[in-house]
Amino acid sequence: MNYSLPAGEVVVGVSNRHAHLSRQDLYTLFGEGHELTKIRDLVQPGQYACAETVTIVGPKGSLEGVRILGPVRDKTQVEVSRTDSFKLGVDAPVRESGKLDGSPGLRIIGPKGTVDLEQGCIIAKRHIHMAPEDAARLGCNDGDSVNIHFEKGSRRTVFADVVVRVSPKYLLECHVDTDEANAALMSTGDTVRVSK
Repeated sequence: MNYSLPAGEVVVGVSNRHAHLSRQDLYTLFGEGHELTKIRDLVQPGQYACAETVTIVGPKGSLEGVRILGPVRDKTQVEVSRTDSFKLGVDAPVRESGKLDGSPGLRIIGPKGTVDLEQGCIIAKRHIHMAPEDAARLGCNDGDSVNIHFEKGSRRTVFADVVVRVSPKYLLECHVDTDEANAALMSTGDTVRVSK
């Protein structure tokens, strides 16, 4: 929560390409028994950036130095931008995190091994994390779709169909990907105004 923000405003976090790994895939890529090495906490409690990086490979190209985010998850998931998907040669769908059915697969290369995903590459749907108190203040419910208005600078932008995620575990933060941020000349730490 950040009640020092003007009414209806939310801080933006720009999300770069990254991967979430299952424990078995972590072991395959980095060696049996390997534990993720936290280098910094992210805004959302319990989430962190890791020292570990991988190369992801699609039919047409590859991306090196893709950061792993912790902690480990039940399923491996790679989140890319639309620009990244063109370079990889995959048609990654816009999805909420964890909704992987029918998404394309790709190869993940680590220092100790390789994982061939049958599915799991998505473009993350833009979304806002918020605690129940924030949701009440903003007039939102879990699963709502809202608009965000970026009114700073020379590229005023409105993004529609931004999904609201409400949990007592969340801190108020809007996530957009690098393509969206670049189009709007938006940076991490900027604010957007929420409307229905």
